[in-house]
Parts: sequence; C-alpha cells; structure tokens
Amino acid sequence: MEIVEIVKKHAPITSEQIAEMLNLTRPTIRSDLSILVSLDYIDAKPKVGYFPGTRRRMEDDHKMELLDMKVGDIHSVPVIVRETTTIHDAAVTLFLENVGHLIVTDEEGLLVGIVSRKDMLKVTLGNAAASAMPVSFIMTRRANVVTVSPEDSVLDAARKIIRHQIDSLPVVVSAESGQEGEVNVVGRISKTNIIKKLLEMLAED
Repeated sequence: MEIVEIVKKHAPITSEQIAEMLNLTRPTIRSDLSILVSLDYIDAKPKVGYFPGTRRRMEDDHKMELLDMKVGDIHSVPVIVRETTTIHDAAVTLFLENVGHLIVTDEEGLLVGIVSRKDMLKVTLGNAAASAMPVSFIMTRRANVVTVSPEDSVLDAARKIIRHQIDSLPVVVSAESGQEGEVNVVGRISKTNIIKKLLEMLAED
C-alpha cells in the first residue's frame, strides 16, 4: 500500500513522480497502479494525475468515526443484581439475559462488584447449598473491577476488554456522594456492542 500512501500525501501526483519516490521505473509500477485504480483505492485523471480513491476515503472516514466514537454512544442497558441476591437467582438472571457477567450494586445503586458464570459454577458444582448464598460471597469486588466511563473512547474500551480477556465492562459515572471510588452504573459495553457498531458502519457503504 506504499503507492496509496504516496497518493494520499501528494495528490495530484503523476505515475512518473510515484515511480521516482519508490526508486522504480514507471513500467514497473504500471500494473500496480491499474489494480489500485480498479479496486477504487486510487483514482486517475488524464493529464492531471492520481488521487485517493473512493474506498480509501471511506476507510479514512470509518477510521475517524471510530476514533471519535465514545462509549456513551453505543453502550447497552446494564444487567444488574443486588449484592444480597442469591447465587441461584443471579444464575437465573444471567441465563435469561444471556450475558457472561452480572453487575452487582448495593441498595443505593453503587457498583460493588461483578459476578460471572465461572464464579457461579466454581462454587455451586458439588455444593447445592451454595445456591442460597448471596452473590457478594463470590463476586469480584469493586477494587478489581475494570470499568469505563461514557466519555471514554470505544477504542479504549476495546483495548481493556482484550487486555483483561473479559466479555464486557460496566459503564460508570461518579456517584453524587462525591466519595472517591464510589460510582453509579449507567450501562454496559461488550464485544457484541463494538462488533455490531462496526458491522453497521460497513453496511452504510
């Protein structure tokens, strides 16, 4: 794609100038230019030169749209249980909502943790009595929960999901109490949210 980058930076530019920048002869790059024009990566205008093509412009537009997109633009409704909810009831909610994690809050709606399918399976396998325990016994506590805010970029959220090998992140805002570390849950962003948005962007072409 060196040719595409050269055209993008120096348009309008002739084939002779492109060849010179690549330290090649014009006949050497002729077939490459033809292919790039046919694929819409570059456009050619007689007696003028080469310009960025439609496909390249769309890719740049998508890149900028993705860079500008905020978590608040695409997050979904959070699936929440209280810390006093039993593991049995939490498991029912998890499967009914078809999610990998449940967000756990206290009675004031403050984030206190997250509980996953794996957490539930670990404690209930071979221990039927565990299903009556509250989820607070098995959840990952607030201090170890990875979160994002509505103003964070979608790219930052995606990086956190990949880095921590998780399916989703709670979207939080500072609690009205103003206490450090206290946050209210306003949403949830997942791999599915992000992929769905990317597919929508591609479908717009």
